[in-house]
Amino acid sequence: MLRRPPSTGSTGGPRAGEWSTSRTRRVSGEETLNTDSARSEDTSDPVLTSGRVTRDDGAAVQEARRRIAGHLVGRDRELDLLLAAVAAGRDVLLEGPPGTSKSTLLRAITAEWGIPLLFVEGNADLTPSRLVGHHNPARVLREDYSEENFVPGPLVEAMRTGGFLYVEEFNRAPEDTLNTMLTAMAERRIAVPRVGTVDAAPTFRVIASMNPYDNIGTTRLSTSVHDRLCRLAVTYQDAAAERGIVVRRTGIDSPRLVADAVGLARATRDREDVQQGSSVRGAIDLVLVAAQLAAIRGVGVPDEPAVEPPRGLPEAYTALVLDAALMALSGRIHLDETIEESPEDVVRQVWEDHFLLGPATAEPG
Repeated sequence: MLRRPPSTGSTGGPRAGEWSTSRTRRVSGEETLNTDSARSEDTSDPVLTSGRVTRDDGAAVQEARRRIAGHLVGRDRELDLLLAAVAAGRDVLLEGPPGTSKSTLLRAITAEWGIPLLFVEGNADLTPSRLVGHHNPARVLREDYSEENFVPGPLVEAMRTGGFLYVEEFNRAPEDTLNTMLTAMAERRIAVPRVGTVDAAPTFRVIASMNPYDNIGTTRLSTSVHDRLCRLAVTYQDAAAERGIVVRRTGIDSPRLVADAVGLARATRDREDVQQGSSVRGAIDLVLVAAQLAAIRGVGVPDEPAVEPPRGLPEAYTALVLDAALMALSGRIHLDETIEESPEDVVRQVWEDHFLLGPATAEPG
């Protein structure tokens, strides 16, 4: 029987209404941040400001960190480092493969503090005008150019509101777009033609992310870009943390199915013929698809809490997991170009190692 765990309040993920899913996401909130340039009557906590967090602020900082950590599974070190960097007024590059909680970290921080989070995807279409903004063409024809008919892009909006501009796939953006961001990061202001100078609010940050293993369609970042960013390498978490993530994201409380899904996804990362294996998202999808298949086929999921699969699991269950794995993992693994096997072949081999070879090797005699 597949069960959904009860709600766990703040540790169960984002509160309803905190995060939108539009291409440009803004996290709204009522709290304001205490900054060096804020008004004297602002008495909110000092975390994530451009000033230093002092020993007197320790209790407030620790309480804020505790609340933010409630949205995450693991990632204690990464949370500490990211909080320290943005509190110090630094812009940050998060470098790691997909599915390593980079955006989740940012969402947890900005949601807790009511900071706007504006999301843009780095690609060839992200021109400087899309990033900075443009004048409304219809109004320009009627009124000529003016500040009133300027439509701000995510960079200007983040600077004006003191938000975090999150640029995903940072190294896919065109070079002239990166140069536009360089000015904003270095000077904390940009000049917009026919609008004037836009000064960044104290809490404005640029947070970029990139996948170091993907070289297709990417741009080599210049030393000038690297010199303006603190870098945080984010790797995959351990198996226990990934099982916790899967349970939280799927709501399915089946130790056997969750352990098998995570084990299969992680095994794709250890093969020499796979350039990049599946992230924890593959395990999440595997569990969700397998749960639906179990209901459709009337197959029961074994009540076996061991992390490693024991011998003698029902064939109907292991076949169900294979079908779900082919659906969830085959599109997420990237094979070495020199091999002739298909992704489906590799997933079947991983499944055999997990359910057949592994238990047989572990069995005494």
